[in-house]
Amino acid sequence: MIQIKLISNLIFLLLGSLSFVIGVLGIVLPLLPGVPFLILSALCFAKSSKRLDRKFRRTRLYKKYVRAFLYNKGLTRKEKIRINLIADFFIIMSIIYVDILWVKLVLILLALYKHYYFIVRIKTI
Repeated sequence: MIQIKLISNLIFLLLGSLSFVIGVLGIVLPLLPGVPFLILSALCFAKSSKRLDRKFRRTRLYKKYVRAFLYNKGLTRKEKIRINLIADFFIIMSIIYVDILWVKLVLILLALYKHYYFIVRIKTI
């Protein structure tokens, strides 16, 4: 039982660290959305270690990006647009390169749902 807990903590730690690195890159690079990855890091760090969770919550990245989203339950218009444009680019590229009709239809439905979710469900702050 202790080994399972140790392995799950290690997996959450590795996943949190990886998403943290991607989140930081997303803050710096305009091509990558950073906030979703930082939120994932916060979740993983909370599951892996209380000490690491407290340490992450004291960082400027957490206070500026994650706390703003979690407490305000929304994203800025700029962040919403950036995330949607990047996701749309990859969805469109997938639609162009895939030759299977039902996969194209699923991708189109996914894109439409993504826009609905970002416009209607996520508050703009």
